[in-house]
Amino acid sequence: MWDQLISALIFPGLLVIILSRITYQRFVGLGLTVILIAVSARMGFTNTWWLICLDAISMTIGFFLATRMLGRLRQADKEA
Repeated sequence: MWDQLISALIFPGLLVIILSRITYQRFVGLGLTVILIAVSARMGFTNTWWLICLDAISMTIGFFLATRMLGRLRQADKEA
């Protein structure tokens, strides 16, 4: 149970950040993460509502951090 809680709080947000960094598009990173979470819920790996809510909170935080990260990258490109 605790492993699911910790995973739901960390991995979706981290996945949004990584996919946004790879694609340089935060909405693409968020969309791919939502698709992966939906597939895992459909397959039965995410079976309770509170896990889905924690995934959503983590994705929101990851989206915010990805927005800041991409903004800093664009600012660094303009200065260089």
